[in-house]
Amino acid sequence: MSVLAIIFIAVALIAGVVAGFVIANSRLNKSSVQEKQNLIKEAEVKAEAFKQEKILQAKEKFLQLKAEHDKSVNERNQQIVVLENKAKQRESELSKKIEEATKKDKDLEHQKTQLNSQVELYKKKSEEIEKSHRKQVELLEKVSGLSADEAKAQLIESVKAEAKTEAMAFIKDTMDEAKINANKEAKKIIIQSIQRLATETAIENSVTVFHIESDEIKGRIIGREGRNIRALEAATGVEVIVDDTPDAITLSCFDSIRREICRLSLHQLVTDGRIHPARIEEIVEKTKKMIDEEIVETGKRTCIDLGIHGLHPELIRMVGRMKYRSSYGQNLLQHSREVANLCAIMASEMGLNPKIAKRAGLLHDIGKVPDEEPELPHAILGMKLAEKYKEKPEVCNAIGAHHDEIEMTTLYSPIVQVCDAISGARPGARREVAEQYMKRLKDLEALALGYEGVEKTYAIQAGRELRVIVESEKVSDDMASKLSFDISHKIQTEMTYPGQVKITVIRETRAVNIAK
Repeated sequence: MSVLAIIFIAVALIAGVVAGFVIANSRLNKSSVQEKQNLIKEAEVKAEAFKQEKILQAKEKFLQLKAEHDKSVNERNQQIVVLENKAKQRESELSKKIEEATKKDKDLEHQKTQLNSQVELYKKKSEEIEKSHRKQVELLEKVSGLSADEAKAQLIESVKAEAKTEAMAFIKDTMDEAKINANKEAKKIIIQSIQRLATETAIENSVTVFHIESDEIKGRIIGREGRNIRALEAATGVEVIVDDTPDAITLSCFDSIRREICRLSLHQLVTDGRIHPARIEEIVEKTKKMIDEEIVETGKRTCIDLGIHGLHPELIRMVGRMKYRSSYGQNLLQHSREVANLCAIMASEMGLNPKIAKRAGLLHDIGKVPDEEPELPHAILGMKLAEKYKEKPEVCNAIGAHHDEIEMTTLYSPIVQVCDAISGARPGARREVAEQYMKRLKDLEALALGYEGVEKTYAIQAGRELRVIVESEKVSDDMASKLSFDISHKIQTEMTYPGQVKITVIRETRAVNIAK
């Protein structure tokens, strides 16, 4: 509302009041003139006061509007200044980028010219080398009196003649040919091994026997209508087998951590004496927390013992879980510690960083711990986990390549592979059932005895080596080499064994006389 409008309204109101008073005066004929004048003066005073009030309000409103207008103008001016500064900054940045691009274009042009000159030089040199090679070939043909094709044919014939005279050379060729189908044969051997030893391996690695004092306790563990057993199985995920076996309950599960939780829970329940479903669930939860804390503590203690720092908490937890994993009967954590120490020694001797080698050795079998992604080989899964938790590329490559799943790119990879083989091949490292072990040694000796000319056989070095003593009259030196190869091939295809078996054929001739 403008000031003029407010003044116009005030004047109109004053005029209205005066008019009202005039009309009132005309109607009030009986009133005195003095009263009329007083009323008029009073009306004029009120009108003047009202007028002044409205003028003040108009001025205040005007000042308020002016202040708001000035504020908005200042804000817009500030925004314009900021935008101008940004525009100047962007302009300077663009000019710098244009200069850099121009410089790079010049560098590329220079490199292009250099490459073109090098290509031309290479072509000239290759032509000169080709000419020189032709001259040398012609000279050799003149000196020898033979063409290149004839000389090549003669060389091939001489090599063939030598190969025919050596029997082991033929065997080597056969082995080279067999390497072409090595993957197929390896898969076949693995499948045969799994089929023949699946039952024994499953029993050995998936069953824990819980000993109890009497059958009375066994009945309390079962509970009314088997409620306690069902509650324990539901809480732990372990099959609890209660049969006629005296003083024993069998716990069956592929997960060794679950079996351990079930075993400890059973032990605490039997010790406490209160066995009912609610108590079982409570004890199982407490045991799970205790096992989780123990896993983390084991991982931390292992890292401290080996001097490995900065390991991700999840990797530390996985290292702790290795305590409850086994490979060929060998404890996975102990195996990884052995490999880590061996890697550190080898790396130190080769002038490499022993800490990186020790780290890779400890984590090389980390892919055997998680239960997810079972379709991946443990080496590849371990490498992906190491990459996920920001391990160094040398460590990741050593983990993924220790079973030749990927190409080795660093010197740490063959070190880890060799140390893994050393730890697994150590006599006694990979535990077997005694009966199985003895049977395997006897089968190994009996297999070699089946060949003609074999006198005695001895399985030594925990079944890692087989000594075969042959009769010198029946077996020649050439036949001894072939016999060693045949025995090794038969062991490969017909037997299951950890690591490698070395076949040593011994042939000797003794002449004994007694002087009297």
